Amino acid sequence: MSRPEPPPVLPEGVDPAWLPPEVFRPLGRRRTLVRGHGPLVDTAHGEVAAACARFGGEVVRDARAAAPYDLVLDVTDAPDLGDEGFTCVRRDGTTTVTAAGGRGLLYGLFHVVRLGEDAFGSERPLETHRPAVALRALDHWDNVAVHPVMGQVERGYAGGSLFWRDGEARGETERVRAYGRLLAACGINAVTVNNVNVHATEARLLTDRIGEVAALADALRPYGIRTHLSVTFAAPVVLGGLPTADPLDEGVRRWWAATAARVYEVIGDFGGFVVKADSEGQPGPFTYGRTHADGANMLAAALAPHGGTVRWRAFVYNHRQDWRDRSTDRARAAYDHFAPLDGEFAENAVLQVKHGPVDFQAREPVSPVLGALPRTRLALEVQATQEYTGQQRHVCWLGPMWSEVLRFRPDGEDGGPGVGDLAGGLVAVSNVGDDPFWTGHPLAQANLYTVGRLGWRPDTDPHDLLDEWIRLTFPAGASADPGRLREGLRAVLHGSWRTYEKYTAPLGVGFMVQPGHHYGPSVDGYEYSPWGTYHFADRDGIGVDRTAATGTGYAAQYAKPWAELYESVRTCPDELLLFFHHVPYGHVLHSGTTVIQHIYDTHFAGVAEVEEARRVWDSLADLVAPARHERVAERYEEQLRCAREWRDQINSYFFRKSGVPDARGRHIH
Repeated sequence: MSRPEPPPVLPEGVDPAWLPPEVFRPLGRRRTLVRGHGPLVDTAHGEVAAACARFGGEVVRDARAAAPYDLVLDVTDAPDLGDEGFTCVRRDGTTTVTAAGGRGLLYGLFHVVRLGEDAFGSERPLETHRPAVALRALDHWDNVAVHPVMGQVERGYAGGSLFWRDGEARGETERVRAYGRLLAACGINAVTVNNVNVHATEARLLTDRIGEVAALADALRPYGIRTHLSVTFAAPVVLGGLPTADPLDEGVRRWWAATAARVYEVIGDFGGFVVKADSEGQPGPFTYGRTHADGANMLAAALAPHGGTVRWRAFVYNHRQDWRDRSTDRARAAYDHFAPLDGEFAENAVLQVKHGPVDFQAREPVSPVLGALPRTRLALEVQATQEYTGQQRHVCWLGPMWSEVLRFRPDGEDGGPGVGDLAGGLVAVSNVGDDPFWTGHPLAQANLYTVGRLGWRPDTDPHDLLDEWIRLTFPAGASADPGRLREGLRAVLHGSWRTYEKYTAPLGVGFMVQPGHHYGPSVDGYEYSPWGTYHFADRDGIGVDRTAATGTGYAAQYAKPWAELYESVRTCPDELLLFFHHVPYGHVLHSGTTVIQHIYDTHFAGVAEVEEARRVWDSLADLVAPARHERVAERYEEQLRCAREWRDQINSYFFRKSGVPDARGRHIH
């Protein structure tokens, strides 16, 4: 008989996040039967056994005789559920979770944990749960060796890497396994363990250091997490000593096929490769006069015999622009590069597309690429790490943003599937590091949890998922006044994305950040740079003309309903006005206020909202563990300081540009 796989033991001082012991109490007080075989069934059994040992229940494995059980976890022949689906029903005093395999059973167990006592109350009708999105991945931008510019984790705001330190694997298996447990509990099933900008040390993970990747895969596997690896397109030259990396060269193709085969000899369930090519200096097929489809298909062919997938990032643009040339538009680039290649990518090649056309801004339109390639497998890429949304020093829960993208219908509001239906993958850039709270800011854990759960049900109201995260992370039995605590947490998190948007860049114009590290305001920080992120503010107005009639033509990349909406200044939504149009400061928004007054008003309002959120958090000091409360309180002090700086710099800049005073007579520095 298989033995239960016990849950990992967290290192001392590491936060349990959304799996504190108390949430297992309803499970651990009951009698449970676990039926089935395999490593993931052993993991589920171990979770139940640990809960019973703590709270006094009992778990039985593979019993044949009928007996009264409160919970039955059963692996049975149910091919319609797929590898990850499960059913849940409560009848005659027994809650039964049924799955076709270990992954589904594990997800079903965590579903019971989320339900808590409700899983064992009155009868529940049969529910069938299957993930809507097959690939639900986290891409870690972790460097094996500390990079002189990007550090240990590129765009990382929660300490060092969980996986690497000083150029070597950390070897902290229990912490990595605990991470896999957290991910499985919110529905994530894949992790890329190194940076998409593959430096020299990272490149060798593909070959002579693949054993270190295998050790990570071993730690993550008990929770159903498949390991992926970022690779450099130039690997045949850098690692193989070949004179070329041309994707149509037979020697190059043989090298990749042999290298992939060796990877699968070491990691039998390896997920595949992630590639950033011909982007921001990374090598790619353009060097050889080839297309992105040529490059992706070469790698897909190497992975296909083993069931692997290549994820090819669509983040490709000219980063050597002339700021004086208003006809070149970074926002157009992904569509221009990839839309003509629709239908040319291999079946196991996935085009990974950022949710907006530029770069993870607090407000962008949904990328038109997501509706332009019906014959290509797509994955939606979002950024859980808060590069442009406060860097985990600011509270900025991004669930509503991601939900808007997933619900967006590329064919128009009245027809066609949403992005959540079109994308076969949801990939988030990880916001996790070796910080004791995992994400630096304890409340940033909500972003990681939400992105995993949205992968299962993209149409879920994100606010329901936030409430779910709050119930798990702050269980009722651990607080003297759970009602007041939960209301306070909702108050500081629900509207935090829009609060952040209010005190930073206005009306969809984007950026206005300090170059390089991207924290804090600098209105002209990128205005005269080669990166192509401009606002074109002058004495008369602000915004980028992206219309087909007089601008860059970007608006025409959308299907007709959206193209027409964005093309006209009269119909373009206020929140995206400056992304699509250059308008005078006196232009009247749909809200009834002018652009310049909107800038003043929202920046004052954003600071006021941060002040109120800080006050609410301070009022919860008696209900939150001291270390967690202190960390968040410190971050609120910094958020408020930075929000005031944003307000004063943005308002001062546009007062000086426009010469228009604040209609409310407030002091503008």
